[in-house]
Amino acid sequence: MLDIKFLRENPEVVKQNIRNKFQDQKLELVDQVIALDKENREIKQEVEALRAKKNKISKQIGALMAQGKRDEAEQIKKEIAADGARTDELSAREKEVEEEIRKIMMVIPNIIDPSVPIGKDDSENVELERFGEPVVPDFEIPYHTDIMESFDGIDLDSAREVAGNGFYYLMGDIARLHSGILSYARDFMIDRGFTYCVPPFMIHGNVVNGVMSFAEMESMMYKIEGEDLYLIGTSEHSMIGKFIDSIIPEEKLPLTLTSYSPCFRKEKGAHGIEERGVYRIHQFEKQEMVVLCKPEDSMMWYDKLWKNTVDLFRSLDIPVRTLECCSGDLADLKVKSVDVEAWSPRQKKYFEVGSCSNLGDAQARRLKIRVNGEKGKYLAHTLNNTVVAPPRMLIAFLENNLNADGTVNIPEPLRMYMGGKEKLIPKK
Repeated sequence: MLDIKFLRENPEVVKQNIRNKFQDQKLELVDQVIALDKENREIKQEVEALRAKKNKISKQIGALMAQGKRDEAEQIKKEIAADGARTDELSAREKEVEEEIRKIMMVIPNIIDPSVPIGKDDSENVELERFGEPVVPDFEIPYHTDIMESFDGIDLDSAREVAGNGFYYLMGDIARLHSGILSYARDFMIDRGFTYCVPPFMIHGNVVNGVMSFAEMESMMYKIEGEDLYLIGTSEHSMIGKFIDSIIPEEKLPLTLTSYSPCFRKEKGAHGIEERGVYRIHQFEKQEMVVLCKPEDSMMWYDKLWKNTVDLFRSLDIPVRTLECCSGDLADLKVKSVDVEAWSPRQKKYFEVGSCSNLGDAQARRLKIRVNGEKGKYLAHTLNNTVVAPPRMLIAFLENNLNADGTVNIPEPLRMYMGGKEKLIPKK
C-alpha cells in the first residue's frame, strides 16, 4: 500500500506504474483517491475551525451570564449546538471517506523498482544467470511419481480417497528424504545466521490483508468456516504478522528469520501433465526465510536471500537458474522478485522451485510495523524467499540424482539425515 502523500504529490508516477503492470482498469482509482483525499482534508480543516470557534465563544457565555445578558448567552448556546451537530455530521463523513480511501489504496499496486523488466505476464520474465551445468543423461528419466513408486514411496490413490485430488501419502525412503531435505534446509539457514522459528499455521483476516492483496487471498487462501482464521499459504504470512502494530528499535535490525510450516493453497484451475503428481498440490511443507530491515538495506538483503537458495540447491548437485519477474508477473505488493528454477533432465528445461521478493514498506504500512531510529519512526522493509519447498523440490532432486539402474545418489550434506545412506535402492 502506497503512502497517500506520495500518491497526492506524484499521481502521474502512480498511473505510469499501473500502466507498466498492465492494469489500466485501475487508473481511475488514482483520481478517485485524490478527490477523496481533498474532501478529507477539507473536512478536517472545517472540523478544526468549528472546534476552535467553540472553545473561543464558550468562554463568552459565563461572562455574558455574569453581566445579566442571558438572551445573548442563550443565542451563543444555540450557535454552539448547531456547530456541534455540523461537527458530528462532518466527523461521520470523515470516517466514511477514510475507509473509502483505505479500500482503494489497498488495490493500487506498489511502485516497482526501476530495474524490473516491463512485460505482460510470466512469458516475458527474463533469465538472469545459470548455476551448474544442466545434464541430460543417456537413459530415460521416468515421471517423478514413477520414480517415487519404484521405492514404494508414494500413494496418490489412497490420498485421493481420503482428501481428493492434490493430496498425497509419502512413505519410506521418499518420506524420509522429504523430511531430510527440510532438516538440511533448516540447518543450512541457521548456519547462515538466521533464527529458526515454527509459526502459527493459521492467521486472522487482518493479517491476511496486511501481507497480500485481496486477489491473491481469493485465489490462494482456505478460510476456516465460521471463524476469523485462514490456513497459511506460506509461513511468510504469519512470520511478518508476528510484528503487527509493533515498534522495533533500530539497533535490532536486521531481523533474519527462517521458518518451517505446512502450507495450504487452493491452486485453482486446470494443469498440464507436468503439474500433476506432487508438483501443484493443496498441501506441502516449506522452509522459508524472512527479513525485516532498514529501507536502505533491502536490496542488499534481496540479493543475499536468493543466493542462499542457489547455494543450497547447488550443494545437492542440482543445476538452477534465476529468472527475474517482469512487471506484469509481480504481485501488487512486490517491488522486485526473482524466481529460482531447477533443471529437469526429464523435461529438458527449468521449472520453478522458489521465489524471492522485496516488498518494500508495503506490508509494514498495512500492518503498522515501525522502526524507532535516531531521526524518528519509519516503516521497515520486508523480504521473503523460499529456501526449499518439498515435495516439489523432490522432483528436481530425484531427477538430477537418478542413476540408470534406478538408484538415487544421496549427496554428502544429506547423508546424516538419511541414516548415512549414500544411495536409495529401488524396491521394484
